[in-house]
Amino acid sequence: MTDKIPPHIHEIVEKFSSAGYEIFLVGGSVRDLLNNRKVTDWDLTTSATPEQMLVLFPDSLYENNFGTVGIKAPDLPETEHKGLVEVTTFRTEKGYKDSRHPDKVEWGKTVEEDLGRRDFTINAMALRLASLTQGKLPDYNIIDPYNGQEDLKKNIIRAVGDPDLRFKEDALRLMRAIRFASQLGFSIEEETLEAITQDAGLLKNIAFERVRDELMKILASEFPYEGIMLLKNTGLLSLILPELEEGIGISQMRPGRHHVDDVFTHNVLSLKFTTSTDPIVRFATLIHDIGKPKVKNSDNDGLVIFHNHEIAGAKIARNVTERLRFSKKEQEKIIKLVRWHMFTVDEHITDSAVRRFIRRIGVENVKDMMDLRVGDRLGGGTQTAESWRLKLFKKRLDEQMAPAPFSINDLAIDGKDIMKELKIKPGPKIGEILQKLFEEVDEDLEKNNKEFLLQRIHEI
Repeated sequence: MTDKIPPHIHEIVEKFSSAGYEIFLVGGSVRDLLNNRKVTDWDLTTSATPEQMLVLFPDSLYENNFGTVGIKAPDLPETEHKGLVEVTTFRTEKGYKDSRHPDKVEWGKTVEEDLGRRDFTINAMALRLASLTQGKLPDYNIIDPYNGQEDLKKNIIRAVGDPDLRFKEDALRLMRAIRFASQLGFSIEEETLEAITQDAGLLKNIAFERVRDELMKILASEFPYEGIMLLKNTGLLSLILPELEEGIGISQMRPGRHHVDDVFTHNVLSLKFTTSTDPIVRFATLIHDIGKPKVKNSDNDGLVIFHNHEIAGAKIARNVTERLRFSKKEQEKIIKLVRWHMFTVDEHITDSAVRRFIRRIGVENVKDMMDLRVGDRLGGGTQTAESWRLKLFKKRLDEQMAPAPFSINDLAIDGKDIMKELKIKPGPKIGEILQKLFEEVDEDLEKNNKEFLLQRIHEI
């Protein structure tokens, strides 16, 4: 197993050991090594204080109150954790008035003390490496005071010690438990699950940015649908996305239509079946019909209708993405996908209508919208991912995007031509004329020639 540990980690361990300090791989790195998964964070813990570490590694960074020193690794790219390996002094923690950060941090004497403050048993293991000898890989032993190896074998997420105490110390652990379950395909141990449900309200103490980050990790996981259902069943979803739960019990059934589930179930099943692995697209898929409860109505036959639910959904999506502090770019993408997901794939639509669709959502979002549509179809009970009309529509999209969709910049004339022809100065009128010309030419691309357009501007 030690052959999976990169050379720079071995070198750091050797330097600490040679100086007489204890040092261990800890947390997720040990879990993933034992579970034969790719390790992304090589966290270490040591008996050395931050000041002692800075003597060993003078060019290290120490800018926190939690004993974590960033040690520069020569062969670690700057793009990966800023080229730093984090090493933290053994520590104990006391008092969590804000349900997130300890009021007091003290250096610990043993690794067992340090492991006792961690969240889940599978993250409360340490790996001790023996010194390198004659170029051979070092031996190792696992320190596992909370039987994390057993829980790892049984695919269980279990809190270290009293789960209620663990969650009251750090309420973000409520979501972390579900995130690990979603990423690893594990179940949550009964007492731990009960404590999550009991302490769900503590999540209100956590900043929206942190909640969003955990939610995105759940959506990026191998089992996002199961993660969302765990959030719902523990009461956490009502604190994160109450708008989504408004769809519970809202029937969509109409004669001749494929929908058989309520709005909420349809949304989460659409997430389950979307072909995208992008957590932003998965989020948009999860909330794509979030506007339906707001516009629910009945037609003349007394059957349920949801006219303009995509418009209502886009407004809700804006509020949700602002509340969860998504970036402006992410907000724009999610809102577009929700707003325009009701696009028609009728085989009789014109090429100009196809081009308008591309412009509305952006070339960069076309594939994502198709992935959302697949989730929408399968999540609504349809047995096939793509209808023949959708396949035809995708083919037409490819044709209109090669080499690039027609835009106003592709007109045979520009603003300078208009000013010269009409003998007018720069102003809003130039843009208005260009827009009208663009709309006409977009319907018939053969009109895009300079002679025709220069003549046409005199008629607008």
